[in-house]
Order: sequence, then C-alpha cells, then structure tokens
Amino acid sequence: MTTVKSGGGSGRSQGGKVRVLTARKRKNSSNRWLERQLNDPYVKAAKAAGFRSRAAFKLAELDERFGLLQHVTRVVDLGAAPGGWCQIVLKARPKAVVVAIDILPIEPIPGVTIFQQDILADDTEALLRDALGGSADLVLSDMAANTVGHKMTDHIRTMGLVETALAVAIDLLRPGGAFVAKVLAGGADPALVGELKRHFAAVKHAKPPASRAGSSEWYVVAQGFKGRADEPPLPPPVPDGMDDAAD
Repeated sequence: MTTVKSGGGSGRSQGGKVRVLTARKRKNSSNRWLERQLNDPYVKAAKAAGFRSRAAFKLAELDERFGLLQHVTRVVDLGAAPGGWCQIVLKARPKAVVVAIDILPIEPIPGVTIFQQDILADDTEALLRDALGGSADLVLSDMAANTVGHKMTDHIRTMGLVETALAVAIDLLRPGGAFVAKVLAGGADPALVGELKRHFAAVKHAKPPASRAGSSEWYVVAQGFKGRADEPPLPPPVPDGMDDAAD
C-alpha cells in the first residue's frame, strides 16, 4: 500500500486506484474532485502526451468521428484556455494557422496566435479575421458559463455563449467550413438547432468518450457551412454517414 500526499492531505493506493483521505482544510467536494483526477485515465494520458488538459481528447475523438481536421488550414478556438484543443489541431495539421481567444490567460503555444480578451468585445471578430489571414475552415468553441446549480439558468447562460460563438463562426467561416460548440445535456434548443440547420448542411449532437459519464456536456457539430449572403454557396460534399438529424 502506498501513501500519496497532495495539498496537505494524503491518499492510499490499492489495486491501482488512489483513494484520497480527508484533510481538515479541504472540503469533501474537493476530495472527490482530487480523487477523480488521480484516477482519471484521460488525465494520466494527457500528462503522458504533453497535452495541457484531458479536454484535448474530446476534440481528438470528435475529429476521429467527424473528420473535422481533414485539410484544415485556418482554425479559430474560442474559449481556448488552457490550450489543449490548439495542441490537437497542430498535432493533426502542423502548418495550420491557429488563432485562440479566451478571457483567461493562455501560456504561449508555438504556432498559435493567442488573444486574452472577452469574446464579446467589439473588436474581437476583426482581430480574429486579421490574425487568420483569410476565412476559417473550422471554428471551435469549448466555452461554458460558470454553473450556479440552477438547471434553467445554467442552460440559458451556456446557450448564450453558443449563440455568440455561432455568430462569430458565421462571420469567419468559408463556405463548406465547420463549427463545433459545447452545449449541455439535451443539446441545443430548437431555435438554435433551426438556426444551425439554416446555415449548415449537417447538424449533429455528440458526446465524446472523453466527456465524463456524469457530465452534462455534449457538443453540437455543424458541417457544410452554406456561406453568407455575400458569398456564393459552395459547400463541399458531406462525408458519408452524415445527415442533419441529432444522434
């Protein structure tokens, strides 16, 4: 049996699983979070691979299913901190132009242009467009509002961020481009799904395996951007197996 000390407390490893012992200055919820982190295979795999967070695997799994990173040359990552999704993009497409933005600081990532700024700032879209040097092939959003524990309030706040991300995507994407955004359990609401279908050839919901089973997060994946009114509608063929129905 091995004793593991962390944050002033200790844990015990038995049968390969670490159990965190209660510390006087740490809440039970903090103990549960720490124990989950210590036993999470995705956390361990992220550290071994040099990824900044376990969330990197969520994008990798979505890419494996939907082919999001095939042939992309310009990518925008909204709510990018700490940068795991940017790392996955560059791993798949080392020469891609990747632009990241978050209100939180992000440690520099070679090959990524980073802005620490509120996505709602007036000049955000102009900054992103200038940094891209052209229209985006893919707009990613892992943004989520801080939850308050009230289901309806949390849903409304998160959907507000998804709508903001969609507005950015519509402004920046090339025809045929794709958009991915985090939503909560139940997926995007009907009005938002309708808006997505108006602008994209295929819209689906997905929960990648890296999302914890008890988590309420899902992702909406929209592919085949139809273009803006000022652009000719030239979406590429949608990959086999895609349709506009949610899973």
